[in-house]
Amino acid sequence: MSKKQQLELNRITALKDAPLTFWSGFGFFILVVLLLITASWKLASKMMADEASPVSALVIKGNIVFTSNEEIVNTLKQGELDNFFQLDVDQVQGDLEKLPWVYSASVRKQWPNEVRVYVNDQVPVAQWNEDFFINEHGVIFQADKTRLISKLPKLFGPEGSEVLALQNYRNLNNLLTFIQVSIDELVLTERHAWQLTLADGVLLELGREDRVTRVQRFMDAYAQIKVYAKKDMQVDYVDLRYDTGMAVGWKPVLTDMINHKQQQQEQKEQTDNA
Repeated sequence: MSKKQQLELNRITALKDAPLTFWSGFGFFILVVLLLITASWKLASKMMADEASPVSALVIKGNIVFTSNEEIVNTLKQGELDNFFQLDVDQVQGDLEKLPWVYSASVRKQWPNEVRVYVNDQVPVAQWNEDFFINEHGVIFQADKTRLISKLPKLFGPEGSEVLALQNYRNLNNLLTFIQVSIDELVLTERHAWQLTLADGVLLELGREDRVTRVQRFMDAYAQIKVYAKKDMQVDYVDLRYDTGMAVGWKPVLTDMINHKQQQQEQKEQTDNA
């Protein structure tokens, strides 16, 4: 047989064997894939059905000032905390964010049995219309007042005016710090007039317009107003709703008012006993 004939014979033999080799390899690949899928499915089924796989480690972190760890744990218990694999982190996150003092939350599962929870509490900057709070973003929320750890300024206004009220509080309060005075209460009336009550109890009537200019006018006259105060009197209010000038109202100092009430009570008791 010539060399050329031998090469042709080898080529024909290779072509005949090629389909067999291809299908053998492909069949082996399919078998391996099926075995992997079956093994994975059995392992997953066993894990999901295994009731003896509870969460044994819970890590709670974040800026948590008002929300208790007990509230967080109780919320997780509602989300199948007894089974690590069945715990729905999205549901638990949503449930945590429904807690009154929680602003945001995230929940992650860490293999093999740990759950990590990160919670950020609300940051209240003021009370709003007595029953609500305003957070640092100007959003109102409702929560238990007894958990407050410091006194907050009180803001009042029509529904939907909370952002405007907060902006004015911040601007005017920053302005008043130059005379070492702070705002205790701010009111935006239904007629859109502004009233401020300072930390020392003085009421400022600002009206509807030029409130910054009127506060500055009060600041310029603040020291002089205190000089003119009588020994037993203190400033009750300052009405700045004028183009120029202001009207100042006076009231007895607090100690004199307390003593006066005590004297009245003593006189009443003496009368009753007589």
